[in-house]
Parts: sequence; structure tokens; C-alpha cells
Amino acid sequence: MKKSFIAMLTACLLISSAVYADAISDRKAAMKNVGMAMGAAVKMFKGQMDYDPIVASLAFAVMNNSAIGLTGLFPKGSETGGDTTASPKIWTDMDGFSSAVAKYQADAAVAVAAKPADMDAFKAVFGKVASNCKSCHEGYRIAKQ
Repeated sequence: MKKSFIAMLTACLLISSAVYADAISDRKAAMKNVGMAMGAAVKMFKGQMDYDPIVASLAFAVMNNSAIGLTGLFPKGSETGGDTTASPKIWTDMDGFSSAVAKYQADAAVAVAAKPADMDAFKAVFGKVASNCKSCHEGYRIAKQ
């Protein structure tokens, strides 16, 4: 199981650094990568899988890489279509959205640099990164029904 998480997160890391062309599908792909990375991190956090510093580091790297340039995946004209769950608030409050993304990127970068060797070190940085996801989803995402 550990090897499959490492392989999955490594693939996400490579994909998250690729150049994209279509804003809606690209941001969905970026968020899917973040979701997979967050899924692995949450499993460790909840004790559903053993803590592994390699998996933790890869998860944080995927999150950080996905945050870099994320606001560029929300250009004017991509508010609708493509089954997007992006809230119109993104385009009416781009400064607030950009600030939220910048905070997420900064906290994810701190988590990457921390290289958490054990669960206590992991928890110290994971909470900040996860809270960014939660607040952005609450403020800038339309919940699927």
C-alpha cells in the first residue's frame, strides 16, 4: 500500500507541474491531484495508515505545486461550463481568492520545508494546510448536489 501511495503522489507531482491549456479541465485536474494528496495525508492523520515521511513529503509537494499559479486557472470567461464547481465569487472577489491561494501556497511551502519526520511534526503543519482547503472550498466553491 505504501508503494502505491508513493507512486500515486509522485505521478500527481509530475502532473501538477505540467502546462495546461483548458482552464476548467486544468483546474479540475489540479484539484484532483490535491484531493489524492490530501486523501493520503488524511489517512495518516486519522491513523488509517501508518505515518510515512516520504508519503507526507510527497503529499505536501503535490499541494504546493498545485497552488503555484492556481489563480491563473481561473481566467475571465471560465466562470461557467465544463461542470465547474467554482463559485462566481472567485471572479467578483479575485483579490480575496488570490489572497486565499497565496496563504495556501505559503502554508504548503512551510509543510514541504518542514520535512516532518514523525506524526507530531506532521500534525503541526498538516492542520494549517488542511484549513486552507476547507476555507477556500467554503468561500469559493459551489457544493455539488
